[in-house]
Amino acid sequence: MLHVVAAAVIAGERVLATLREGIDGGWEFPGGKVEPGETEPVALARELQEELELHVRVGGRLAEVDDGRIRLVLLEAHAASGATLPASVRSQWLGPDQLDEVSWLPLDRALLPAVRALLQARVEG
Repeated sequence: MLHVVAAAVIAGERVLATLREGIDGGWEFPGGKVEPGETEPVALARELQEELELHVRVGGRLAEVDDGRIRLVLLEAHAASGATLPASVRSQWLGPDQLDEVSWLPLDRALLPAVRALLQARVEG
């Protein structure tokens, strides 16, 4: 089974979603494969730096789902204040009430309850 990590990158009361282009495309939480010998936090920090030029502080594990082929682990992450993404990356910052407005990839959709709870807790203070 392919081991993949994804980030719930939090800025205030919003989370980052990125668009995967192509025939199997859709909105997802950014991340990538865990390489042999890597921990999940190290893999996530590396993937976000390589793919999005984004430096993050990785937090705890929020959720995990699998479809028999891929095990996707969602970790909380926080970007540095004022961080920007490359212009080539299609992205959105979504609040808890906007999570259902985009077409998520199936495994990422399964992570929405955990993300919604995290964002709602931030809204409520």
